[in-house]
Amino acid sequence: MAFTVTDLDERLSFGARVTDLDPATLDDPDVRAALRDLWIDRGVVVFRGVPGGTASQICLSEVFGECEVHPLRPKDAVSAPELSDIRYLPDDGDIFEVDGDPRGGWLPWHSDLIYVDTINHGGILRPVRLPEHGGGDTGFIDQIGAYDALPDDLKERIDDLDVVYWLQLDASTARFVHVPNLRMIRLRNSSARIMENVDTFPRVVHPLVFVQAETGRKVLNLSPWFAQGIAGMENEEGDELLHRLAEHAVDTSRAYVHHWHDDDMVLWDNWRMLHSASGVHPDDVRHLQRTTIKGDYALGRIELAEGEISHEMRLNV
Repeated sequence: MAFTVTDLDERLSFGARVTDLDPATLDDPDVRAALRDLWIDRGVVVFRGVPGGTASQICLSEVFGECEVHPLRPKDAVSAPELSDIRYLPDDGDIFEVDGDPRGGWLPWHSDLIYVDTINHGGILRPVRLPEHGGGDTGFIDQIGAYDALPDDLKERIDDLDVVYWLQLDASTARFVHVPNLRMIRLRNSSARIMENVDTFPRVVHPLVFVQAETGRKVLNLSPWFAQGIAGMENEEGDELLHRLAEHAVDTSRAYVHHWHDDDMVLWDNWRMLHSASGVHPDDVRHLQRTTIKGDYALGRIELAEGEISHEMRLNV
């Protein structure tokens, strides 16, 4: 084998660490196939010690799919188009107070782009500058494991339900984010500009459960951040169910928390993994770059306006 694989955490059924990977072998079809199989199986892959920086990050990402420009990438960004900068600066960055503790660049558990109908398959994160005073960790929770841990009666109840999502970057207003005493102090400038036009984003609908095509495993497809309610059940009953599921989905006993090294790159499957950012001291600096791996599991849709029928429905009229 052209690389070495070890478990990230022996407690967990997901995650792998890859070492001894030479970027020059990424054109080898057998190496590419082995890496893709590992990603589908484990969901999160930490690559350590791969030389080559940005070029290797992009080349490695293309093993798993075509790179695309992230839709929230600022138009004035100067990095390569395949890259998005995830940057916290003391004078520009999200700051949230979490149970009395101010954290720069903090993010709650979520799936990327769940607020649009076409969800990217994943991405690779690479550190450019890590905080000097600690923090800045990235957490992952596998939603295949979360589904498996549900009681059978709840699995049957949710298998055919959908969830409505909408873009809301102020996580303190998220109805299904269960974080004690959460308060927004500041949104970064780019987020504030997006929120000025947030009404142009339609609500979208995604299934609460779907099947991973390659393995037949079921995924609890719930992002607590951005969730608005259960489609057709935006009422007390539906909200009670979604609160229960959201609390289950983010059970940190099933989490892997990645403590960054300078030579790390982390790949995750956005169709099955929730992720979060622990944040840094508000006076610190943190800078990661990420790729966005194109894909579509073809199950999301824009919510129809009242009285409107979809193209598929018209075909059957």
